[in-house]
Amino acid sequence: MNALVVVALLAAAPSSPITLEDARKQGRQSTTALQSILDLEVAEEDVRIARSSLLPQVSVNAYAGKRWIGRRNSFSLVTDPTTGQPVQIPVETEPTSTEDYDLGATLSQSVYDRKLWKQLEQNGVLRDAQKSQTKEEADTAELEAVRRFFTLFRTQASRQVLEANVKRSEEQLDRAHSMFEAGRVGKVEEITAKVNLGNDRITLTQSLKQLATDQAQLAVWLTRPGTEVLEAVDPGVLQQEPAPAPSIDEAVKVAREQRPLLKARELQVRSAEIARAIARADYIPTLSLVGIYSRQGPDAEGVFTEPRMQNNFIGRLNLEWNVFNGFRTPAQTRRAEASIRKAQLALEQSAREIEAEVRTSHQSLEAQIVAAQQAAENKDAAAQGLHLAEERFRAGAGSTLEVRDAQLKLTQAELSLLQNRIDVEIARFSLMRAMGALSPGETK
Repeated sequence: MNALVVVALLAAAPSSPITLEDARKQGRQSTTALQSILDLEVAEEDVRIARSSLLPQVSVNAYAGKRWIGRRNSFSLVTDPTTGQPVQIPVETEPTSTEDYDLGATLSQSVYDRKLWKQLEQNGVLRDAQKSQTKEEADTAELEAVRRFFTLFRTQASRQVLEANVKRSEEQLDRAHSMFEAGRVGKVEEITAKVNLGNDRITLTQSLKQLATDQAQLAVWLTRPGTEVLEAVDPGVLQQEPAPAPSIDEAVKVAREQRPLLKARELQVRSAEIARAIARADYIPTLSLVGIYSRQGPDAEGVFTEPRMQNNFIGRLNLEWNVFNGFRTPAQTRRAEASIRKAQLALEQSAREIEAEVRTSHQSLEAQIVAAQQAAENKDAAAQGLHLAEERFRAGAGSTLEVRDAQLKLTQAELSLLQNRIDVEIARFSLMRAMGALSPGETK
């Protein structure tokens, strides 16, 4: 089978088209993003668990048992008939057994416990911090999906450039053959053109490996089967002039206001401050109400079926004050203060890193826009050079080598333009992500 036919069959395998918007939305549902969502669900349940300690606590208990007492010696006090004085005499008792039944309920309600309230507040802050962290992870996952989408699209577009290059080589071979038949050039020109065509076909065939790799990487990230053949739908960016980058001051300002990671770090500082309040709560008394109802007796019928009998009620107000616990509370307070400082340092460091990330992404976008403009100019110049080389060859003043050199320069210029134009879009999305402005389903 002809090699070109094989290549065509491989490239024409059934594929699933995917748009940039689809990749962005599905990217936010990648495995890493879903794991972060599960962490948020855990944080939500932690809030409910903390709240449960402030609600009434009711427990019911019942048991049935039996007590066995074996034979034993004891002393009994009796009156001596001769003296009339009390004396102790040993007495041996027979083994006995008694039944024991109990049915009861306990109701307790915390009236004031600063630690419990602060723990609830802390869990709420940690939940909000996890919300911001979840959005941070979703933005990261979306950016990676965007990068893999454009990588696949670049490979697809590169193959189109290589196919066009093969077509130009075929045309050059036809020209060289015709001119050889007409006696205008030597046989070596035709052979050279044929070798060049073979090399271009090899390059096109080898690009299938990169195409399969990019398809698999995008599919896996979008939690699709690794065997699914994806086709990136043209997002239309190659037909547009790249929009200018926003000002660096505006980008930094937006990042400070919207970046989820900064919000998460700020809430972690707040959580550490609440942890200090929790530690100090041991200095404050706690107050609670307790109600106990129980029924006890030696037989099951009296305890479980006779409501008028065996009833016991206890109600009490408990005040507990931990006056001294071996200096544990001061130590816990100092540890909490160290944790506050650590959280503040992490916040400050994250702020610096985000500013640096914004500046780097901004500079990269501006540089890529200039590079794309220069690549477009190079491509136009290379196209003119190939046209002149072909005209010289037709006139018999040039050679296949000159045409080949101009052809390769045009192909390289087209690939460079493609690379730089797609890098502009990746850099733009990277800047949006650094600014915290990467909204799902919205292309900017």
